Amino acid sequence: MTLTISCFLIVCPMVFLAGFVDSIAGGGGLISLPAYLLAGVPMHNAIATNKLSSATGTAISTVRLCKNKFVDWGLAFPCISMALLGSFAGAHLALTASDKLLKWMLIPILPIVAFYVLKKKNLEENIQTDISRRKQWLLCAACSLAVGCYDGFYGPGTGTFLLILYTGVAKLPVSKASGTMKLANLSSNIMALAVFLFSGKIVILLGLAASVFSIAGHYVGSGMVMKNGSKIVRPIILVVLALLFIKIITGM
Repeated sequence: MTLTISCFLIVCPMVFLAGFVDSIAGGGGLISLPAYLLAGVPMHNAIATNKLSSATGTAISTVRLCKNKFVDWGLAFPCISMALLGSFAGAHLALTASDKLLKWMLIPILPIVAFYVLKKKNLEENIQTDISRRKQWLLCAACSLAVGCYDGFYGPGTGTFLLILYTGVAKLPVSKASGTMKLANLSSNIMALAVFLFSGKIVILLGLAASVFSIAGHYVGSGMVMKNGSKIVRPIILVVLALLFIKIITGM
């Protein structure tokens, strides 16, 4: 495709905002992917190029959260390995299949997830500290595999789904879930990025420029996570879910 100044003016500011949102609760792709499409980037190229900018930004927020002990390192291995495996399968599927079926499957799921988040006054409440470590390990592995596959295939909302599953299903406290989610999300991003890079679908120049803005957004957003924790996470999750629901039913 032919790149114009307007492409950069549309994509770069929106990718900064996407990075900010993504570093806090995931779902930055809800903003960045439509930005690429609005700039005239074809669907497959948009999904692929979005992986480049999102992966670089996610790396920054992941490093900050890891350094500040927001990761459950005992669960890092199953989360990372299963996210890699799922993303590998999903990315290959994305190169040959339509995303319509997966998007329509999400329509009944999103209201249920939103209801769950609304029902809980705080994502930290009712955390079962007596859940066995083995069960937690298996649950995190299963969640990472499923969401990793979705991330490779399509992507928007990945971090949000991981955060909700880690806190709601595996019963991780939101502080540890935030960093652990970022490790899994980064892993799935890198795997999908590698698959798309070898397929030649990435618009390199636009992706590199957007990466700079993504890094800045993630850096600012991850700092807010460390200061405010779940007070920021809950409302942003609700906004992200609403945006994803609207995006799907309007066919954007």
